Amino acid sequence: MRRKLAAGNWKMNGTSAELARLTTLAESHGSAGCDVLICPPATLLSRAAEALSGSAIAVGGQDCHGATSGAHTGDISAGMLKDAGASHVILGHSERRADHGEGDALVRTKSEAAIAAGLTAVICLGESLSERDAGQTLDVIGTQLEGSTPDGASGARVVIAYEPVWAIGTGKVPTTDQIGEVHDFIRAGLTRRFGAEAGDAIRILYGGSVKPGNAAEIFAVSNVDGALVGGASLKPEDFGPIIDTLEASAG
Repeated sequence: MRRKLAAGNWKMNGTSAELARLTTLAESHGSAGCDVLICPPATLLSRAAEALSGSAIAVGGQDCHGATSGAHTGDISAGMLKDAGASHVILGHSERRADHGEGDALVRTKSEAAIAAGLTAVICLGESLSERDAGQTLDVIGTQLEGSTPDGASGARVVIAYEPVWAIGTGKVPTTDQIGEVHDFIRAGLTRRFGAEAGDAIRILYGGSVKPGNAAEIFAVSNVDGALVGGASLKPEDFGPIIDTLEASAG
């Protein structure tokens, strides 16, 4: 049975003042009936890990370099994230793919580095609106899944997050049938490549304008094992109800 996961991506938001929000979240959801992950900006990572120490809430990075060290000014290695208290790292987010030109091969290299450092790689996939409208969604997702996911992936070290690019931060949400089609397709791809046991153990999250008001409907969809939440994860009063809803769906 796959344990549900509610992951919050703070993106480029948050300073020291926002650390108190983590304490509030830990007080209300520190021993949640599902896994909870917060991925703050790198400047807050070690302090976030300290603030959440003793709770069940994990912290993660938002990106890492594929190399273990070297002349890569401004980059952070997976080992550095681990040293700062991270257990996970988001990789291949559509904003990284768009803003920094990251392709599947690079995402795969970073995922391999994350796993080697003892982190769980949260690998993001998603199609653009033009690709959706052209009927290319499954082709795009299949190519990204194959190219971005490292060999030997397991449920302990890989999470897949499906985030349709056109739904991120827009308020637009695919229908439950559209979400289910993609999640079932991803599950079939994982099982075909890694075998029934490993393929069934890897969690598949949905991301893209997840809010307290639509979470229950999304979490009821086949092969949705949780959510990768953006803006709504910044405030406990928004993220907390999403966690509660995920717990209820796992019940």
